[in-house]
Amino acid sequence: MEKLLPFTTNDLAKITNHRSGEIKFGEKMITVPKGVDPITFLQTAEAKYVLVGIPEDIGIRANFGRPGAASAWDNAIKNIANIQHNRFCKGSQIIVLGRINVCEEMKEVEHLDFHDIDDRSKLSQLVEKIDKDVSHIIFNIIKAGKTPIIIGGGHNNSYGNIKGTALAKGKPVNAINFDAHSDFRILEGRHSGNGFSYAYEEGFLKKYFVFGLHENYTSKSVLDLIKKTEDRVRYNTYDSLAIRREKEFNQEMITALEFIKTDCFGIEIDLDAIPNIASSAMTLSGFSVEELRQFISFFASNKNASYIHICEGAPDLAEDKNSHLIGKLIGYLVTDFIKANNTAR
Repeated sequence: MEKLLPFTTNDLAKITNHRSGEIKFGEKMITVPKGVDPITFLQTAEAKYVLVGIPEDIGIRANFGRPGAASAWDNAIKNIANIQHNRFCKGSQIIVLGRINVCEEMKEVEHLDFHDIDDRSKLSQLVEKIDKDVSHIIFNIIKAGKTPIIIGGGHNNSYGNIKGTALAKGKPVNAINFDAHSDFRILEGRHSGNGFSYAYEEGFLKKYFVFGLHENYTSKSVLDLIKKTEDRVRYNTYDSLAIRREKEFNQEMITALEFIKTDCFGIEIDLDAIPNIASSAMTLSGFSVEELRQFISFFASNKNASYIHICEGAPDLAEDKNSHLIGKLIGYLVTDFIKANNTAR
C-alpha cells in the first residue's frame, strides 16, 4: 500500500485533548507500528474497524462542483480522537490506518479549469488514478477481515470502495446510497457524479438503492436509465417521503434493506443530503441529522454491511466558527455505525 500515508501514535497525541478523569478515543485507538507492514498488521490485529481518509476534491471539480471536501479527513479525525471512550463505544475497536496520498494529484488540479475540454480530460484521468489507489487499499482492508470506515473526498470514491470490496469478496456487491443525487450519470469520463454507474457497468456493483433523491436535481436521462435497470437499481425520493408523505421513512428503510441485504453491501453517505452542511452541493431542504443517524444505525446492524463511506462534507466551505461541526457530525456517524455493526445479525 505504497500510496498510504500512515497515521502514527504521535499524530494521535497531537490532536487528542487529554483531560484528568477522562479517556478519549485518541488514547485508545490503534495505529500501525513504525516499520511494520500495514497489511500484516491488519491481518493480526484484533480491532475490527479501520479508519482511512481520502483528502481530495478532484472528482468534485471534475463534476463542476465546489472544491473543499479535501479538508474533511483532518477535521473529522481531530473530532473522533476526542470522543469519550466508554461502555457505549470504545476507541480500542478502531485502527487509524491513515490517509491516501493524493498530494501530487491535488497540486496538479490547482490551476485546471473544468470549462476547458483538455483540463476536464486531465481531471478525469486523475480521478481514475485515485480510483486504483482507493480500490487497492479497500481490497486489502476487507481481505484482512476488517471493516473500512472511509472519510472524505468526493462521491467519485464510491467506485473504488465498491470495486475493492467486490474484488476482496470475489463477487459483485450491493450498495445503499443516502444522497440527494443518484451519481448514476452517463459514462463520460470519471467524476463524482458517476461512481456508481461505472461500478455497475464494470460488473462490481450488483444491486443499488438510492435513498432520498431530490426530484428537482435528477435528470430525465438518469430516471430513464434507472427504469431500464429497475431489477437491479431502485430509488425513492426525498419529496415523496418528507414533502408529499406518500411513503414512510422507516418502512422505506425496510424496503431498501430487503432489496440489498442478500449480498454484502456498502453504506454510502453524501453529506449534501443534510440541510446547511457545507458541501459541494449544499442544500436548504433535506433529511435531518437524526434521520441520517437512524439510517446508518439501521443498515449497519445487518451482518452484510461491509463498509461505510462518509463523503462530500467540506469544512473549508463552512464559516470559520462552524467548520469544526462537520467533523463532529462525522464523529457521530462513525460511532453510530460501530455501535450498530457490533450487534449485527
